[in-house]
Amino acid sequence: MQGREVEVEATNIAHGGYGVARLDGRVVFVADAIPGERVRARILDDRKNRFWWADTVEVLDPSPHRRPHLWAEADVSRDPAIRPGGADFGHIEPAHQRALKAHVLSDALQRMARIEREVEVEQVEGPADGGGWRTRERLHVADDGTVGPFSARSHRVIRVASLPLATAELGEVAPIGQRMPEHAGGDVVALAPSIGGARLILGKQAPSVIREQVGEREFRLDDSGFWQVHAAAPRTLTRAVQEAIDESLFDPRAANLDLYGGVGLLAAAVGDRFGPSTRITTVESDERATEHAAENLADWLGAKAVTARVERWVRTLADASAAERARLWGATVVLDPPRSGAGRAVLETLAAARPAQLVYVACDPVAFARDAGVLAELGYHLTGLRAFDLFPSTHHVEAVGSFVRA
Repeated sequence: MQGREVEVEATNIAHGGYGVARLDGRVVFVADAIPGERVRARILDDRKNRFWWADTVEVLDPSPHRRPHLWAEADVSRDPAIRPGGADFGHIEPAHQRALKAHVLSDALQRMARIEREVEVEQVEGPADGGGWRTRERLHVADDGTVGPFSARSHRVIRVASLPLATAELGEVAPIGQRMPEHAGGDVVALAPSIGGARLILGKQAPSVIREQVGEREFRLDDSGFWQVHAAAPRTLTRAVQEAIDESLFDPRAANLDLYGGVGLLAAAVGDRFGPSTRITTVESDERATEHAAENLADWLGAKAVTARVERWVRTLADASAAERARLWGATVVLDPPRSGAGRAVLETLAAARPAQLVYVACDPVAFARDAGVLAELGYHLTGLRAFDLFPSTHHVEAVGSFVRA
């Protein structure tokens, strides 16, 4: 069956951006298919009995929401093996992209957490066509020196003429169309911070400190460190976290926490809203990021940056003194975990400390829904939810949820 081409109709959208079809009683996840379309698809993997994977090779009955792909080299007219990855919703009109992402998020909440919640994915500032927003691009160098992105779901380097998701500044420095045989087998990272010019990181180059501007505040970080990739994401998430906190439950003297805190972006968001007396501890496993966080949070006398893995650090809360436990009961916890989510162990330990509220920043709808279900079991109810299109022309979506102790 593998490699065989079949005609199927996509009837739904799945997490990961795949159209959902059925063939001979089996579910088929079809890349580049929009719900409502009939397509000719090539079976990629039929090893699992319950479902198969496939690539669209021809659209037989197109959706009214289909458009010419934002990235010409990723168009369905090209063989799937030579389509670059990273823009898997680029063939869908932007408003419908957001509608599909909203459906995936609300469906995940209903299935995994039994939470019925209508969601609207908000458009953020940037070009209306869903391009021109990436401030960082990781490219790869093939054995012959060709520089480009990987093809979808593979490690094959694809030669492309442009990077339509990149900002104009980033596009000017990205070495697309060049050959770098001296770096064969390695990576090239192009980045365009908001302060200073765009630059390249070649291979395992030693990190340099760059600066990013968010509103009136400046952040220092390593050029190889984590920073939100959408040009508008730091501002968007700063405002979203500030607005997600219930002011009536916030105590600036409590043992407020920023978990998975990076260089302190969201801890600073809390401090900027509630003033210089705000007490907050940010916890991050990357030592260099924590060093920058300590500097970036210097405006708040009660701010502290700790280098530790969150799942290990939260265990120390169980040994808190009576006075420390009292400060935790009134605390606000902001957490921005990796794509896999925070997980039951972290959430159970946090809930045992009984903070007043949690603000959860999520980049994966299924992981967020799973954790929302755990929090509901632990007595924390979802009281607010916003979603943002911080990854246009891809299936990814960012969500900010507020949870309050019952």
